[in-house]
Amino acid sequence: MILGVIVTLFPEPREMAKAIGVYAFVASAGGAVGLLAGGILTQAINWHWIFFVNLPIGVATAVLALRVVPRDRGTGLGQGADVPGALLVTGAMMLGVFTIVKPAAEDGWLAGRTLAFGAVAVALLAGFVVRQLTARNPLMPLRILAARKVAAANLIQVLSVAGMFGMFFLGALYLRLILGYSPLQIGLAFLPVAVVMGTLSVRYTDRLTARFGARATLIAGLVLIATALLLFAQAPVHGGYALHVLPVALLMGAGAGLAFPALMTVAMAGATPADAGLASGLVNTTAQVGGALGLAVLATVSAGRTSALAARGEGTAAALTGGYHLAFWIAAGLVTAAIAVAGAMLRPGD
Repeated sequence: MILGVIVTLFPEPREMAKAIGVYAFVASAGGAVGLLAGGILTQAINWHWIFFVNLPIGVATAVLALRVVPRDRGTGLGQGADVPGALLVTGAMMLGVFTIVKPAAEDGWLAGRTLAFGAVAVALLAGFVVRQLTARNPLMPLRILAARKVAAANLIQVLSVAGMFGMFFLGALYLRLILGYSPLQIGLAFLPVAVVMGTLSVRYTDRLTARFGARATLIAGLVLIATALLLFAQAPVHGGYALHVLPVALLMGAGAGLAFPALMTVAMAGATPADAGLASGLVNTTAQVGGALGLAVLATVSAGRTSALAARGEGTAAALTGGYHLAFWIAAGLVTAAIAVAGAMLRPGD
């Protein structure tokens, strides 16, 4: 709903673009900042505190929202909440992730147990779609996807976030298990992502979007992200930070700083004022779905590749690195698919 609030509070296009840039930086750079904060907490205290620290942040956010965000009146729950729809889509996503990380990882992608669980997940998702078409007050009215920009933005969001999440998770494992970095060093290694992304998102991306359009800015950012992932797929067992990690972090930060504010602009520009809150919630949901499914697939594929290399006699470090390489190649492919979607579904004037 945050983007819907931004659209309401900042109706002037230039100010809206700047506000969306700040939002996109906070939302997307959280991964890099979280790695640093998590590294500090893990090394200074213990890893349990990486969960506890979210509690005061959540409380502070709620208090500030009550004081800063103007009061308004929405439809509320008086018309009835779509509980069946929520249960169907939640069950589909949870079972989908479970299928990838458990049966697929243990038995293989075409094993009977994998196909059975996958079929149930697809059936639940189909049930959700049917429910949205028939419910009096649907959780996600499917009319929102009839808007070309909204549909394109959410598809791009799923694909690009699926690729990026793999970089942070598997990249952190590469630094820890292959290069021997401490938790704090891992956080510092990815800090340039947040710095570069913040600089672009807050100061420059709105100007570039106004000058070249959201479509061109988005595609340029996605190309940089894909390039970063391809570079990480070349990182060797005896890699060095300056040569194999820092360029990836800089490219990833620049790409995300360009792509995600532009993507948010596209998503909200395609929604009517009445659907602004719905479009905001949808684009955030697709980011979570893309991250969860993408990470599940990439981690499972990486582990499978590592096991195969180890069975062939490769050393532990070489086998792990080979698994990470395959995951980064797939992640780059996902982002490349997002570029193709942007080129096909968005027009030069968007």
